[in-house]
Amino acid sequence: MAVKDRDRFSTATRLRLLGEQTAARVYRSQTKRQARRSRLTGRAALLALVVCTMVVALAYPMRQYVSQRAQIADLQRQQQKAQQRVEQLRDLKARWQDDAYAEQQIRRRLHYVMPGETGYIVIDPGAAQQSRAYRGAADRPWYANVWDGVDKSDASDQ
Repeated sequence: MAVKDRDRFSTATRLRLLGEQTAARVYRSQTKRQARRSRLTGRAALLALVVCTMVVALAYPMRQYVSQRAQIADLQRQQQKAQQRVEQLRDLKARWQDDAYAEQQIRRRLHYVMPGETGYIVIDPGAAQQSRAYRGAADRPWYANVWDGVDKSDASDQ
């Protein structure tokens, strides 16, 4: 037992025990740090910052791109409608170049007849009652009657 007691108090034994105790403390502190350590590392935080910066930097140009594409699509639709209108007007112009079509329109719109023909106008009974409703035109000022006549003639052209 004397050898064990002497061994117990020797410097090498004490240093070895001190090293084991220190190693145990370091191991315990490292495991506690690892348990407390968040999963967000410096690299992950930097990556998240770069991604957010890219999203913010690209948001405005993407919005502009989308709005310009919508504007281009709208202008193309307008161009297509204008092209259709031009085609309709060309067809109408070609029809008016034909003398038979012009004569037909003159007879229908202006009630012209050829020499030797008798012209008849058939009056719609509903239109006759409508004209009776306008007999109160004498009570209105003259310029209201003129304006109504202009409106009626403009509506009949369309």
